[in-house]
Amino acid sequence: MTARRVVVIDDKHDSVWTLKRVLELSGHDVEVAYDGEGGIAKAREFSPEVVLCDIGLPGDTDGYAVARTLRGDQEFSSCLMIAITGYGRDEDARKAAEAGFDLHMTKPVDAIALAKLVSDHDAQAS
Repeated sequence: MTARRVVVIDDKHDSVWTLKRVLELSGHDVEVAYDGEGGIAKAREFSPEVVLCDIGLPGDTDGYAVARTLRGDQEFSSCLMIAITGYGRDEDARKAAEAGFDLHMTKPVDAIALAKLVSDHDAQAS
């Protein structure tokens, strides 16, 4: 497995803690944010290779806005962006793709499988 820089953006502290811990145990360097604006700031500061982002975030910046903002920045062109959300309808997946997410996963996710997916991501291929 290849270690990656990962930002987890989710307002559910338990979800963040679990993902962070599993990812760190898999060798990844993980930073977290609990809202969209904080997530964008953290991503710009940390330059992640992977962003895991909830869609339903508090405040004015939801996960779709996070994806659109980061995708608008050339620095994040090869970043793997995964929506991890309770929004599981086909329309939600379509909206996630339109916003710039590479993958749409519905909660609860298998954290170990997700850690492997993160490890296997080829940042040059995105």
